[in-house]
Amino acid sequence: MFDPTEYIKKAKTVDGGHLSIGRGGYTLHYAQGSTLGGYDVDNMKALCIEAGLPVIDSRCVSFDLVADLAISGPMAAVGTAPRFFMSRAFSHVSLAEWVASYRAAGAEVHNMPEVCDEPAS
Repeated sequence: MFDPTEYIKKAKTVDGGHLSIGRGGYTLHYAQGSTLGGYDVDNMKALCIEAGLPVIDSRCVSFDLVADLAISGPMAAVGTAPRFFMSRAFSHVSLAEWVASYRAAGAEVHNMPEVCDEPAS
């Protein structure tokens, strides 16, 4: 059986490391350009929450809204500084700003304080 503990530890050490959960499963962002995906959502969610890793579960957000957030961007900066491009879809913002967008849309958020006044949507 696969043990994701080491990946979760790596995600906790990198700026922007987090677990995102959607209708297609989960994605653990543990380093710049490095992700781990899977379908054992409930187990991974519990492990990450227990470890204190930020967890964003957007399964409860309407499909149209979450698709707009995911497609139109921006993305969360993981292991790199935020950077902005002409197209927001290619921009990277801080995890706090990215989470604020999903939180405003109604996503379930764990281990992430509300620190950003304006969502990045």
